[in-house]
Amino acid sequence: MSIQVVFVHGIRTSATMWRAQLSHLAERGVAAAAIDLPGHGTRMSEAFVLDAAMATIDEAVRDAATRGPVLLVGHSMGGLISIAYAGAEEAPPVAGFIGASCTAFPRGAGLAAYRFLARRFNALPDKGLWLTTHMLAATLPDETRGDFAAGGYAFDAQDVALASLSTLDLAADVHRLRMPLWWINGQFDQLRPQERLFQRLAPQSELIVVPRTSHLVTAMRPRVFNALLDLAVATLEQGAPQPS
Repeated sequence: MSIQVVFVHGIRTSATMWRAQLSHLAERGVAAAAIDLPGHGTRMSEAFVLDAAMATIDEAVRDAATRGPVLLVGHSMGGLISIAYAGAEEAPPVAGFIGASCTAFPRGAGLAAYRFLARRFNALPDKGLWLTTHMLAATLPDETRGDFAAGGYAFDAQDVALASLSTLDLAADVHRLRMPLWWINGQFDQLRPQERLFQRLAPQSELIVVPRTSHLVTAMRPRVFNALLDLAVATLEQGAPQPS
């Protein structure tokens, strides 16, 4: 059975943020799928509900698991929700996990500040689209520049999605992760404050910090991120049952 990769996007964006990774894996013959969470991308008309987001990940993972060991990959909010999913007391069929830009506990002053800024941007006539577009144009390479916006921006889902993250018990969830596990952050990533704690909670995990890179590590340094995907896939292939 071959390795199956399931990608979970971050807040505001959609499955399209993974286009560079999907293309890379397709060239290698590795099966992969990127999902849209409620309120995002093709599901923009839906309300964001945490239980529905978990169910979306579960459906994709269990479907993929019928064809081979599953590598779950989540970015930012998608990474945090994926941690809670993969670290559940009743473990789902996840053989390996990559958490990108998600090594911070979403609570307290940090979460409140993030929600405040999101609401301020949403109050602008264009909900901050002009600033977002210009920031991406200045920081992302040509090959990935359009990927975050391609599925549309889920501005209306931001606040409720951020609020729902505060209900997660991520310390317990990370501690229950037993599979091969990688954390990858940009050097200037705002969600890396507790990366060492996350690593201590999951001693088998590896931490990769990419120099001169922001929160959008998947798009700013797609080749570095794709190299980590290759490593994770090879690791799981090594441990997968071989056909007789």
